[in-house]
Amino acid sequence: MTSQKLAVKKEKGNTVSQLQGGQMRSVTDKIDTHRIATAVSSVRAKPETLERLKANDVPKKDVLLMARAAGIMAAKKTSELIPYCHPLPIDVVEIHFEITADAVVITALVEALWKTGVEMEALTAASVAALTVYDMLKPVDKDLEIVSTRLLRKKGGKSGFREWTPEGFKTAVIVTSDGTAQGKREDKSGKIIRERLEAHGLTALYKVIPDDKELIRATLTAYCDEGVHLILTTGGTGLGPRDVTVEATAEIMDREIPGIMEAARSYGQRRTPYAMLSRGLAAQRGNSLIINLPGSSNGVRESLNAIFPGILHAYSMMGGGGHS
Repeated sequence: MTSQKLAVKKEKGNTVSQLQGGQMRSVTDKIDTHRIATAVSSVRAKPETLERLKANDVPKKDVLLMARAAGIMAAKKTSELIPYCHPLPIDVVEIHFEITADAVVITALVEALWKTGVEMEALTAASVAALTVYDMLKPVDKDLEIVSTRLLRKKGGKSGFREWTPEGFKTAVIVTSDGTAQGKREDKSGKIIRERLEAHGLTALYKVIPDDKELIRATLTAYCDEGVHLILTTGGTGLGPRDVTVEATAEIMDREIPGIMEAARSYGQRRTPYAMLSRGLAAQRGNSLIINLPGSSNGVRESLNAIFPGILHAYSMMGGGGHS
């Protein structure tokens, strides 16, 4: 949707505003995570109405059964009702009821494995279930009132993973490129990595070196021996005759951590068929992690989207903390 400027004009002494247009927020760069949200809504009713509800003694029968079905249907249609909500594949919708002394309390739980949260789906489910209860009880109670609809809790997304890092955490960025080292090409991918690290509160050493295997080996070894915790390289992961960063890394590593680059390539493959051609590996040497990222700006950006902040969980594991 094209954004439109806010236009204000006066007609016969009245101010008429044209609302500024917006657009659906992009979630293209996000990864799928387990999303959960719980919402609650309450319908206040007379005690005698609630007793009739329990006995199913109302003109419109099976109130809670119909309200549950309505809530489930509403959760699945949230993106059709609320303009900026993304369609998403819902895995679970649960609607529960509690009849108190003066209200029907409706709790809606929604789960999905997706890029965006499901709090709007839970709120919509609870709201529509409450409206259904209201509609079916109104023939016997003119004082019905929906008194509260609110989100109780939500979980999921990268913000839910707050990872520990060792005290004095050190990072380094190594750009391996003949052209950049000779001043013939501007470095873009290395700068992207540094900016992403800064966004996580991390500062990095920065070095540009040519595609020379022995020099790359020596640089990686020196950084590991100096206690640099996370070393991110960019370049030298392709099929070109001078692409040797992967070989240099393999020669000095203690062990490979294949899942890191599997995640990065899988993320990239959904966006370009060329991601499968990246040979980058992730490895551990002592207490250091070395991760070979592609040389292209998009490749770097996509790989970082795939592995951060989860990559930082490695240091808890290396420190003996396991997955706790």
